[in-house]
Amino acid sequence: MILDQIESDLKAAQKEKNETKTSALRNLKAALKNAEIEKQESLSEEEVMKIVGKKVKQHKDSIESFQSGNRMDLVETEIAQMKVLQKYLPKQMDESAVEKAVLEVISELNASTSDFGKVMKEVMNRLKGQTEGSMVSGFVKKHLK
Repeated sequence: MILDQIESDLKAAQKEKNETKTSALRNLKAALKNAEIEKQESLSEEEVMKIVGKKVKQHKDSIESFQSGNRMDLVETEIAQMKVLQKYLPKQMDESAVEKAVLEVISELNASTSDFGKVMKEVMNRLKGQTEGSMVSGFVKKHLK
């Protein structure tokens, strides 16, 4: 189970005295624990993956903010922590595969410009965790005319 993997990786990082990895995994564990407390029961694998994806997205947003503020020292830290978390996510699809999936869904649903939400929902369900919503959104906008 992914939670066991995170726990063992955290212990290994602490033994190695790897500050970046330890920090990233502690933050992830805290987010998982908070979600578990909020839900009042154990998290499913899918819910864990969603939270990991959310944490990766937060790191990406921080990287953009720090780059615009010209804080390269913080950018490097965020990139390193993001890479630690990305190993728990499924392999990300390349752009051409995502675009192909979007075109298939548009074709299947016989979608028009007013069906943006329907297409987005269906594509995101099919590609769970394998791509970012922003990429899907861009292709849906491009092809829904």
